[in-house]
Amino acid sequence: MSYLPIGLPAFLSHFGLALLLVAIFFVVYIFITPYHELRLIRAGNHAAAASLAGALLGYIVALASAIANSVSLLDMLVWGVVALVVQLLAFLIVKLLLPTLLADIPENRIASGVFLGTVSLGLGLLNAACMTY
Repeated sequence: MSYLPIGLPAFLSHFGLALLLVAIFFVVYIFITPYHELRLIRAGNHAAAASLAGALLGYIVALASAIANSVSLLDMLVWGVVALVVQLLAFLIVKLLLPTLLADIPENRIASGVFLGTVSLGLGLLNAACMTY
């Protein structure tokens, strides 16, 4: 006898949309930064790795909360976009706090990368908590 869990279609639709949203976030994020994170990471740049990892984790944590608390795919999509905007704001905030950020990351100044990653993850956690309404 074949058994498929009742919730499998909901899982697949939410997971598929989540992967799409993460991909969109990734493309938008690397597009707004003037340096090439992936190229820098491939070259061993720790600052770029820390900043991009923090941004991705911050977004994914908030998106996970959106998934857990959404009442529909549309609801999840809207909150996923909100989480994306918050992560972009994290980058802009750190850019204002550290005016040399755009040079620091390509020059592998690890402190700047870790700070950006930490702010991104922190705002993602706050965003996730606020989505629990």
